[in-house]
Amino acid sequence: MHMKRTADRLFGDSYRWSVLGAGRNQIPVATMAAAMGANVRVGLEDSLWAGPGKFAESNAEQVRIVRAIIEGLGFEVATPDEARAMLALKGGDRVAF
Repeated sequence: MHMKRTADRLFGDSYRWSVLGAGRNQIPVATMAAAMGANVRVGLEDSLWAGPGKFAESNAEQVRIVRAIIEGLGFEVATPDEARAMLALKGGDRVAF
């Protein structure tokens, strides 16, 4: 909350913010951040868990969990193309590797 208030004070509404949680708190942190209007990121590179005592089988499993939470909060999840546009990314079909 402190970082969000500080960013609001410094930048007004001229910024995008996102949050990631590492370790076992990844899903709870993503949930709180989404409720505050943040973009969230989850994946095995940050946490191996899909819930208390349950190892995630894949990134997709973590994404499904967080997607259900976000939609349950009444928010929409960006499509990959929408996310690329928000972040001004080229897309995999437009890189030279």
